[in-house]
Amino acid sequence: MEWYLALAVIVGLFLILLVLGMPVAFSFLFVNIIGAVLWWGGEEGLRQLIISISGSVTRFALMPVPMFILIGEVMFHSGIAPQAISSLDQCIGRVPGRLSLLAVLSGTIFATLSGSSVAGTATLGSVLTPEMEKRGYKKPMSLGPILGSGGLSIMIPPSALGVLLAALAKISVGAILIAIIFPGLLMAVLYAGYIIIRCWLQPSIAPVYKVASVPLSKKIADLVWYVLPLGFIVFSIIGVIFMGLGTPSEAAALGGLASFILAAFYGRLNWETVKKSVGITLHITVMMLMIFTGSTAFAQILAYTGATTGLCTFFVGLPLPPMMILVIMQLLLVAMGTFMEPLAMVMVVLPIYLPIVYALNFNLLWFGAIMLLNMEMATTSPPFGLGLFAMKGVAPSDTTMGDLYRAALPFLGCDLIAMLVIMFFPPLALWLPSLMH
Repeated sequence: MEWYLALAVIVGLFLILLVLGMPVAFSFLFVNIIGAVLWWGGEEGLRQLIISISGSVTRFALMPVPMFILIGEVMFHSGIAPQAISSLDQCIGRVPGRLSLLAVLSGTIFATLSGSSVAGTATLGSVLTPEMEKRGYKKPMSLGPILGSGGLSIMIPPSALGVLLAALAKISVGAILIAIIFPGLLMAVLYAGYIIIRCWLQPSIAPVYKVASVPLSKKIADLVWYVLPLGFIVFSIIGVIFMGLGTPSEAAALGGLASFILAAFYGRLNWETVKKSVGITLHITVMMLMIFTGSTAFAQILAYTGATTGLCTFFVGLPLPPMMILVIMQLLLVAMGTFMEPLAMVMVVLPIYLPIVYALNFNLLWFGAIMLLNMEMATTSPPFGLGLFAMKGVAPSDTTMGDLYRAALPFLGCDLIAMLVIMFFPPLALWLPSLMH
C-alpha cells in the first residue's frame, strides 16, 4: 500500500471515530489494533502493540505529570489561589479595565502553580466573573481575559502538556519547561496591552468604579502573607530545575510536597481537600497516560507503513523556504484546534511533524515552544476548546456559547502575534535554556 493511502486510512479512521464521539484514548486503541493486525502481522502484531504500550507508559520522563496536576488541584480546592487573587486586587489602582488586568496577573501567577489550564480557567472564572458582572463589565471584557490567561498554564511551567510533549519528542523535560517561560510572559503582556487599549478606546466596556482605600500596611501585609509564600512552590519547581539542583521529576515531587505544606500552613489541609485533589489528579493522569500510550503505538505504526517517511519527503521537497513550511504546519494545528482538544492534537500530530522538523533542521526546543503556544490557542478556539466549556460552567447563567466565542477571538489574535514573534525571534525561547546548569 502506498504511504499516502496508509496515512489516509490511519488518520482518517481516527478522525471519524472522534467525530462519532468516541473518547480519544479508545479511538487510538481501536486504530492501533487495526494497524497492528494489518501491518504488524495479526496476532504477533497485537503482542508488539502490548509491548509498545508497556514501554511507553513506564518512561521516567512522565513522572512530573501527576505532580504538576496535583499542585494545581491542591491550590484550587484549598482556596489558597482565590485568597491570593483577592490580595492582588488591593494592589491595582484605578486603571482602565482594572478587573480584567487582575485576571491576567492572577492567571499568570496561577499558571506557575498549576499544570492544568482547565483548573486555571475555572478558578479565575468563579472568583472574578461575579465581581466583573456587578461592576458593569461587558462580556468581552469579563470573559475574554479569563479565557486567555486561564490557558497560560500550558505556557508557563509547570506544564503537564509540556512534559508529555518532551517525552514524546525525546527532548529534555527541564529545557522545554524553561524555554516556554518568556513566550508565556509575552502572551500575558500582549493580553494586558490589548485590555488597556480597548478600555481606553471604549470606556463603557469596563466602567471605572470607586476603589475602596486600603492602607499601604495592609496591602504589604496581605502580599507577604498570601502571595509571597507561593514563591515557595515556584522555586521548588522552576528554581530547582533552572539551577540544576534536581531533575524535573524531583522538582515536581518537591512542588507537590510544597503545595501540601503550604495548605497546612494556612490551616486548609483537610481530608476533603486531599480527597478531591488526589481523586481529580488520578482521573486526569490516567486519561493523559492512556492517550500517550495510544499515541506512541500510533507513531510506530505510521513509521512502519512508510507514511511518516513519505510525508517528510513530500514536505522537504516542496519548493518553499523552511519558514513557510513551518507556518503551514502551524496553520494546520490552528485549524485542528477548532475541533480537537490540545492533548489529542499533540499526540496525533507530533509523530508526523517530528521527522519534518529533523529534516528541516529546526531547533526542537524552539519548535516545541511554538507548538505548545498553538495548544494554548486550542483551549479557547471555537467551537470545542476545553477552556470555553470550563468557563461556561462558572459564568453567569445568561452567558451563551456565542458570548464566549466572541470574547475569545481578540485574545486568540494576541496569541497569534506572540507565535509570530517567537517564530522570527527564536532567542525568546532559547536564551533561558542556554543558561541552565
